Amino acid sequence: MGTGEGCDTVTQILLTAFLPRVSPGEPPALAPAMAKQYDVLFRLLLIGDSGVGKTCLLCRFTDNEFHSSHISTIGVDFKMKTIEVDGIKVRIQIWDTAGQERYQTITKQYYRRAQGIFLVYDISSERSYQHIMKWVSDVDEYAPEGVQKILIGNKADEEQKRQVGREQGQQLAKEYGMDFYETSACTNLNIKESFTRLTELVLQAHRKELEGLRTRASNELALAELEEEEGKPEGPANSSKTCWC
Repeated sequence: MGTGEGCDTVTQILLTAFLPRVSPGEPPALAPAMAKQYDVLFRLLLIGDSGVGKTCLLCRFTDNEFHSSHISTIGVDFKMKTIEVDGIKVRIQIWDTAGQERYQTITKQYYRRAQGIFLVYDISSERSYQHIMKWVSDVDEYAPEGVQKILIGNKADEEQKRQVGREQGQQLAKEYGMDFYETSACTNLNIKESFTRLTELVLQAHRKELEGLRTRASNELALAELEEEEGKPEGPANSSKTCWC
């Protein structure tokens, strides 16, 4: 990853033992009714050249940390964070992939598990910007159909080193039908906004499944209220009645 991109607490992994096996295009997993820590779980992926700042974006969003020194990602790292969007508690697995060519065979295996993907370049590196076309091609080949994408121009704080204009990023995003953000993990510019936006896009893309989630949650609430009402004692004769709750 790029300068300032390390995150000491990120666990580096090469295997997929921590993820359930899923089929390409599988919708976000809905949490069991008993598990109220979150309502829906899905996976976001950070891809782009080595050195563009993917790990910094991840650490800033999940831990609100920024490190000026780094160790390049080996294979794939991940972190998790729960946010609330439109009243839905969303648990996000965010996967940070190595940009080096030698790890591409490993990292491409993660594309098919993603519901949302950030394509990241460094505004101070024309080369990383030009390589976005290659990353888009990989997404088209390996990611599930309908995966949501956002283009990120990172390191916006390094204005004096800028090689890629904001308009160039906006135009490229328009060509590929993506939203676009310039971000800075150093100054926390557009970090929350970009992650929240991709979360919203994934939720919108899976509206049908989420409507079922809302209906089920509403029914569970109504049932709980009914059980509570029926469990109330009506008088001395019913004083020993056990509540269903």
